[in-house]
Amino acid sequence: MALSPENEHPLKAFGWAARDSSGHLSPFKFSRRATREKDVTFKVLYCGICHTDLHTIKNDWGLTSYPVVPGHEIVGVVTEVGTEVTKFKVGDKVGVAGMAGSCGTCANCKNDLENYCPKMIMTYGAKYYDGTITYGGYSDIMVSNEHFVIKIPDNLPLDGCAPILCAGITVYSPLKYYGIDKVGMHVGVVGLGGLGHMAIKFAKAMGLKVTIISSSPNKKKEAMNHLGADGFLVSHNKEEMQSAMGTMDGIIDTVSAVHALLPLIGLLKTHGKLVMVGAPEKPLELHIFPLLMGRKIVGGSCVGGVKEMQEMIDFASKHNIIADIELIPINYVNTAMERLSKGDVKYRFVIDIANSLASFS
Repeated sequence: MALSPENEHPLKAFGWAARDSSGHLSPFKFSRRATREKDVTFKVLYCGICHTDLHTIKNDWGLTSYPVVPGHEIVGVVTEVGTEVTKFKVGDKVGVAGMAGSCGTCANCKNDLENYCPKMIMTYGAKYYDGTITYGGYSDIMVSNEHFVIKIPDNLPLDGCAPILCAGITVYSPLKYYGIDKVGMHVGVVGLGGLGHMAIKFAKAMGLKVTIISSSPNKKKEAMNHLGADGFLVSHNKEEMQSAMGTMDGIIDTVSAVHALLPLIGLLKTHGKLVMVGAPEKPLELHIFPLLMGRKIVGGSCVGGVKEMQEMIDFASKHNIIADIELIPINYVNTAMERLSKGDVKYRFVIDIANSLASFS
């Protein structure tokens, strides 16, 4: 007979979980494995809330197994390391993102692209090597193989750093891979939310000219005065869009709703690249002729591998890049999810795990 989540492993753990597709989160007792030779165990201090968490708890993608403890923007302090751990010591500031494991032998893994491994194991809601289900960072402790643990530099505040483990790498990786990170290049960013505001910060730190493309004119002041964007286009304003035709080297599209790609392709220079990082639930219409006439590319990107994740965090440390956050206690999480579904957050909710979780255990 299968053991209950509370009795599967030796380490008692506590978090908040959703039990069904209502998505309602409530206190949940479970367990973590004991620290193995290559494991790092750490006390969770903060965990960001990603839109993926919202999709998962409501089973929007039809893949969720309940109960599910969300959270893959997890930061904290190391409390124990395994006997074969070489990268970390007790007291280190660390983070874990969306990956708990991968095969380690495929071409992607060998090329530091564990995020594209066919057997990649997600941090929560997935089956681990031992057959048990992984639980995420809306919890008091984490145990992870050291390969998937990220070292957080001391100058980065942990609360503002947490969302970078997902929102940050999601925009940093395509800027680097698609070569639209060269000083002086002009990059467009579609959507000004959790991903979009991080795209501005990383692109500006790379020395790029940044234009926000948004359906919300009221976001212009925030984008330019607070976040430092160089330009702002209202996507449904034909005159504004026409005036910027053929001016951009690349565009990072963060929007997960159905929207038109043709106007965005028109903004690109010859050899320009439109990179999709949002994930609309329905197919988008793609006109091929404009791609042919400008040798343009429409591509995609999904987070990044462990090596690139560490590179990104170190870049953020050098340039003092953190997310703009709203820090919340764990008992506000259901309200936060409702607000997130309406886009009512600037720009990322982060749960203050250390200071709020224990009172509900």
